[in-house]
Amino acid sequence: MTEQERIMQLRTELHRHNHNYYVLNAPTISDQEFDALLRELQDLEERHPELYDANSPTQRVGSDLSQEFVAVAHKRPMLSLANTYNKDEVREFYERVSEGLGGEPFEICCELKFDGLSISLHYEDGRLVRAVTRGDGVQGDDVTSNIRTIRSIPLQLEARPAVPAVAADGQADLFASPASEPVAPWPREFEIRGEVLMPWTSFEALNREREAAEEPLFANPRNAASGTLKSKQTAVVAARKLDAYLYYLLGDELPADGHYENMEAARAWGFKVSDHMRKAASLDEIFDYIDYWDTERKRLPVATDGIVLKVNSLRQQQTLGMTAKSPRWAIAYKFQAEQASTVLREVTYQVGRTGAVTPVANMDPVQLSGTIVRRATLHNADFVEQLGLHLGDHVLVEKGGEIIPKIVSVDEAFITPERGPKVQFIQRCPECGATLVRYEGEAAWYCPNDAGCPPQIKGRIEHFVSRKAMNIDTLGPETIDDFYARGLIHNYADLYTLTVDQLSGYNDSRIRSARKTIQAIADSRQVPFERVLFALGIRFVGENVAKVLARSFKNIDALAAASLDDFLQINTIGAAIAESVKQWFANPDNLELVERLRTYGLQMSLSEETLARQSDRLAGQTIVISGVFARHSRDEYKALIEQHGGKNAGSISAKTSFILAGENMGPAKLEKAQRLGVRIVGEQEFLEMIGEA
Repeated sequence: MTEQERIMQLRTELHRHNHNYYVLNAPTISDQEFDALLRELQDLEERHPELYDANSPTQRVGSDLSQEFVAVAHKRPMLSLANTYNKDEVREFYERVSEGLGGEPFEICCELKFDGLSISLHYEDGRLVRAVTRGDGVQGDDVTSNIRTIRSIPLQLEARPAVPAVAADGQADLFASPASEPVAPWPREFEIRGEVLMPWTSFEALNREREAAEEPLFANPRNAASGTLKSKQTAVVAARKLDAYLYYLLGDELPADGHYENMEAARAWGFKVSDHMRKAASLDEIFDYIDYWDTERKRLPVATDGIVLKVNSLRQQQTLGMTAKSPRWAIAYKFQAEQASTVLREVTYQVGRTGAVTPVANMDPVQLSGTIVRRATLHNADFVEQLGLHLGDHVLVEKGGEIIPKIVSVDEAFITPERGPKVQFIQRCPECGATLVRYEGEAAWYCPNDAGCPPQIKGRIEHFVSRKAMNIDTLGPETIDDFYARGLIHNYADLYTLTVDQLSGYNDSRIRSARKTIQAIADSRQVPFERVLFALGIRFVGENVAKVLARSFKNIDALAAASLDDFLQINTIGAAIAESVKQWFANPDNLELVERLRTYGLQMSLSEETLARQSDRLAGQTIVISGVFARHSRDEYKALIEQHGGKNAGSISAKTSFILAGENMGPAKLEKAQRLGVRIVGEQEFLEMIGEA
């Protein structure tokens, strides 16, 4: 077998294993065996770039290259469904359908309404060619690269022969086949629509990561799925483990008149179709379906927010037609958000890395959406005040589509004159006792004792070792907590004094792990200055601000000596950032940390190579990047713009100096640029501008 033949064989085999694992939940090989096959394919494809295939299983891991989304018109409009919230309106819908069909018998296909992001997938000759979001129903964004990372979506349908069986009436039956082998052929061209979802397990893991990094939490899986699918880096999409359920087949040559039957055909072709679709021949059967899933949906691995009812016959759908906004042959029944009443017993307070203090409601246990809820965030002092909470109050807690419980209101039915004391936001830090402060424009209260408050100290160390900072990946929150409790570290500079013996406790079984950690700490000495600056954890100095400061001041000493006016001369640095940086360097404890880190060999200035590459050729210019490039990735071009004194912007405005445009520039950006008279600069011209042609 040639290497080219082996590539084709591996692609087919891996597509089948992906389907078995992610759609059928019935893997036939181990994860290690799958990974070995995938690595073999990756190696072969690297040796044969001429055989590149965008639908190869190796493309599911995504990449770190940034991408633009291009608006694409839908071949068939994606209309929204009319919503109903009670059975009387379902009855009215049923009666309208019956009247519209002149009393002709009809069936209703009942489906779960998955709470995700609508997607339209286009296939030609069994291959995925395009994936488009719903958008405004007329056009959406082309997100094909991101969709390819979702393993439950087939990239290439596995060829199966069509062997029609003969039914009792002598007609060919495309759905009956020997040995239960599906035989319905797919059309040469078709569209299948569905919902991109983030399963509860993936959602909870993602929010845990964001909470540890003190990033805003996603409110529900739908928001998380939507934000993920619109990520400009496919590697991010792949890492978040999205899923998809398909629910509607469209095309000129569909296998059957029945919607239900078409979806069963799609299931046979390899698409993930819900097992819970049912046909109903009466209103009572529809109500039975609604009642069953109003409870059972809480056991599902993904979020649902209702039920979709569709007239099953495509012919009858055409007869019923559409309104301007929605089809007359379908309706969505929405479940009410689930609430429960319980008793507020106590409000406790958590301190984060930045010193922000968050109130938490502790309640009597109550079951909500399939889980036992005991705690709910109260966000901040203003939120507590708006609720008007008293200890001992009965409160209404809601989950609905959200995994994060929240108190909606006080249950007024239980309010009595003998209410407990009103909840008053604390004035001192619950960890160290320092008097809390509230900064202008901030909703949160903060503990100012950043040098002596344990949660802040440990949080800053966690931030220091994080991937985008010093990238000491062997140190997680639990390990840092252990080191702190044992007195091995009191701040992040102490990391560089650790020894193998300290970490292993002279236990031979821990020596290998200890050596790995010490090596990772040693390797971090090579991290460039801008990331060291970000790692210091100065309030308001995020990853991008750190780059700007590093480029502007070149080294830590110049930064520490800068005045407020020096900071405010920099375009992107405002008063809040300037004041924060000044205050940080005015603290002798922080200056001591910097000196220790310098002594331990960390990079405290831009490298000579970086300095040699810097210029002011783009000084004062705001640049928007759009399209795909041949010489550098989009991220590399952003770095080059900053390196030469320019400013990156994400959207076009009258302040935009020019657009750096590659291939496939988004038509919306092109139209806006022409309307505003913004100059378009090609890749070659840009490289000449910065002296790198």
